[in-house]
Amino acid sequence: MSVKQRTLKSAVTISGVGLHTGKQVTLTFVPAADNHGYKFQRVDLPGNPIINADVDNVVDTSRGTTLEQNGARVHTTEHVLAALVGLEIDNVMIQLDGPEMPIMDGSSMPFVKILEETGAVDQNAERIYFELTENLTYEDPIKKVEMLAVPQDEYRATVMVDYNSDVLGTQHASMYHIGEFKSEIAMCRTFVFLHELEALLAHNLIKGGDLNNAIVLVDKEVSKEQIAHLQKVFHREDVEIKGKGVLNNTTLHYFNEPARARSCCKTWSCRKYRFCKEDQRAYQSEKERTCKIRSYQRTNL
Repeated sequence: MSVKQRTLKSAVTISGVGLHTGKQVTLTFVPAADNHGYKFQRVDLPGNPIINADVDNVVDTSRGTTLEQNGARVHTTEHVLAALVGLEIDNVMIQLDGPEMPIMDGSSMPFVKILEETGAVDQNAERIYFELTENLTYEDPIKKVEMLAVPQDEYRATVMVDYNSDVLGTQHASMYHIGEFKSEIAMCRTFVFLHELEALLAHNLIKGGDLNNAIVLVDKEVSKEQIAHLQKVFHREDVEIKGKGVLNNTTLHYFNEPARARSCCKTWSCRKYRFCKEDQRAYQSEKERTCKIRSYQRTNL
């Protein structure tokens, strides 16, 4: 079965603030030609440089996915790219007038909604799939990350996270096919431990963060002085610990929302490997190909 590439019916715009920079940014999804793929364009810089959404352009993943090319960078790209992949939109130019994607509510859902509003259209070219013929493994012993990719007839992702935390515990999440992205993954928000939050604040980061766009996990005893500091930073008087170690900023959509959020971040990287491998020798006919990605992330903080 052949599957046509897809792009947007028309351009659509969304605005917000960057999570780490705190700067207002306007992002526009623009329809693109066949075989264009995903590209970012910094319209605020001289020459309007373009950054391909290619794994070879990833320069930092410490607090989000940062891409760099042609002397320009774009930060915190994972939720935008995951929304495009989750809706199976292949070709888009992503124009923005700042260095970072808007954080919105901390999930992919705001991007999913505006992309669905404008709609998608089939193009002339067919998708080309890279087929796995054997298992592939990857391990980073320093970061305690393991990945396994195996041949599979459906686009499937399974994630396990273990941060050695009594609050979070060991969590699993699965997406059994790409059609589940919107209902099961897209609304899941980024999360942060309170001790990480304090470190980020101390380094003058998360300038655009507030208690409405992240899940804050409290993994230690918190003094009244610390609570008072958080109230001051986030301009709220009702900050308190609610439930099992969750700051009262939010109610979880799912008990395993942190693991589902990690699955969201993995969605683009898995798709990139499937569709955009530029080794023509690896292509085998024009039949639809898919692979299964299982990602096991074990991080000991």
